[in-house]
Amino acid sequence: MVSKGEVVNRSAHDNGKVNGFQNGKKGLTTACRNGNLHTTEDGSGAYFESFEETPLHIAIWTYLSYGLLVVFGHIRDFLRDIGIEKIKSCTEPKMPGFVPLYQSWESFYTRNLYRRVRDCWNRPICSVVGAETEVLERKSNDYGWNFELTDRRLKVMNFGSYNYLGFAEKEGPCVDAVEENIKLCGLSSCGSRQELGYQEIHKELDDLVAEFLGVEAAITVPMGFATNSMNMPCLVGKGSLILSDELNHASLVLGSRLSGAMIKTFKHNDMQDLEAKLRDAVVVGQPRTHRPWKKILIVVEGVYSMEGSIINLPDVIRLKKKYKAYLYLDEAHSMGAIGPNGRGVVEYFGLIPKDVDIMMGTFTKSFCSSGGYIGGNKRLINYLRVQSHAAMYSPSMPPPVVQQIISTMSIIMGLDGTNEGKKRIQQLKWNLRYLRRRLHEMGFIIYGNKDSPIVPLLVYIPSKTVALSRECLARGMGIVVVGFPATPISESRARFCLSAAHTKEMLDKALNILDEVGDLLRLKYSKMTPPKFSEDEIQLVKVRKTPYPSCLPHTYSVPSHVSLVF
Repeated sequence: MVSKGEVVNRSAHDNGKVNGFQNGKKGLTTACRNGNLHTTEDGSGAYFESFEETPLHIAIWTYLSYGLLVVFGHIRDFLRDIGIEKIKSCTEPKMPGFVPLYQSWESFYTRNLYRRVRDCWNRPICSVVGAETEVLERKSNDYGWNFELTDRRLKVMNFGSYNYLGFAEKEGPCVDAVEENIKLCGLSSCGSRQELGYQEIHKELDDLVAEFLGVEAAITVPMGFATNSMNMPCLVGKGSLILSDELNHASLVLGSRLSGAMIKTFKHNDMQDLEAKLRDAVVVGQPRTHRPWKKILIVVEGVYSMEGSIINLPDVIRLKKKYKAYLYLDEAHSMGAIGPNGRGVVEYFGLIPKDVDIMMGTFTKSFCSSGGYIGGNKRLINYLRVQSHAAMYSPSMPPPVVQQIISTMSIIMGLDGTNEGKKRIQQLKWNLRYLRRRLHEMGFIIYGNKDSPIVPLLVYIPSKTVALSRECLARGMGIVVVGFPATPISESRARFCLSAAHTKEMLDKALNILDEVGDLLRLKYSKMTPPKFSEDEIQLVKVRKTPYPSCLPHTYSVPSHVSLVF
């Protein structure tokens, strides 16, 4: 239990999960010189993260809730086996000598737990996923086995999409540029990078991404997940060691496994644990032979989407240099949303891009497009262009998708002749500080960094998690709720994704809804003194009105005359 006014500074929650707390510095050691960090217990410093412990009585009720659901699930399965209840799920025959295709626990969980509440997920939408969106109403007459659409469209405030900078729009310079590009280049490149699919516009995107990141070169991939899973096996292999943060994304986990390298995880954002594993790797070497590792690759994310935390990059770079390791940084959620100019956690901490060996990110969040990139030195990128499966076996990015990225990135960089990009970055920062501060003051348990665009609100009990989603939707607020197995069993949560497109009126309305629903469901568990950070520190920017910039809709040759780059 946490006493009133106490900030938790321990190594683990009651459930054993580590969230980077050590030495009373929330994951920061006293050697953080690289980024000139300053952290305080009350949130007034430059770096503040909050991970309040799960209240003991809430943890007990959460485990009891899941226990009861599992017991009733087994009773229902027994009734199905003896023919009393009709079997509506997809099952497989028990054939001797054959390995089951379905895992029994996953099938059980989906059939008896998730099915009852799946109206809270996979909701169909029928509009642009901007600050507001329209959701098609569904109803189920058989308790979640099947759904039917009604004729109603629910207009809700959207707090569930990664529209960080508000570029999910149906009009404006980016949309006009994409429409013009479709007329000139069509909808697809119809080939991989190595088979006539690499056009002028793809080369322009690669060069623009490299300039934006501040690196020598970059390569772009049509799928964000594949950017990690298909490129990591090119970087390390057998005889190499991957040190991966325990909360890394599934694409990083899959890429690490496909590489064939040995994988060890370290506690989230815990620099002492990372250094201990680095020291052990250098001293002991490979198992059995004790030969030195061919490569040691540290794999981290910039912003962790479930926790809302920001990696302690200065210390990671310090350790990487000390032990001669390589660093792989995934900035899927931080690029565009973090830093004075939207250039991610490297800029946020005032670091040098060349200190990060492999810079990875996606275009699906801040840029409202699809695909991903890897940036680094020219030798690395040229190697990936030849060896990467994503370059050889997948089509290159469709030209309209590329144009959307070029247009949004040009605005963020100020190449359009306006300060629209700077305005959006500052507005996002103001919005997230404002919402996070108000939620702390209301008494909710909030995870993460004060500058993270993702704000997790801890709900814990599964029935309350579902009720929160339904009650918010009924009041005109669309949110994302997450539970086990995507989170630890005792840490179900709602996850708010902030956007520069959200106005203060929207935020106030959302806060009123959460305050009302929080009282209704009794979700205000926090005993921590509210932190002292404020949105008043953020200086908002007024937009200089100018005509649509001529630099956005680039003119390319018609498809039959598009020049190709080999």
